[in-house]
Amino acid sequence: MAISGNPKKMAQDIAAGFLRLSPPTLRPYTQADLKVILTNLAIVQREVRQKQVPLEEIDLIKAKNMQLSRINQAEVVLRSYCKKKRIPI
Repeated sequence: MAISGNPKKMAQDIAAGFLRLSPPTLRPYTQADLKVILTNLAIVQREVRQKQVPLEEIDLIKAKNMQLSRINQAEVVLRSYCKKKRIPI
């Protein structure tokens, strides 16, 4: 099954918390789709890390860290799914 929509937007939705990756949600994707998702997660992760947040804004720091945490968790789930299914990425 091809990725519906823009893969970068999908990665941004994961970072924002609108979409979660789990093994059942990854099942319909092909090897190429999984690689595209992983690549776009890395792109969005770089973009989030580039954001300059003033130290006085505790809420913005928490939001940035939460986005990084969601992206990291999605990468872990994706990599473990691929390892379990023996899909090289």
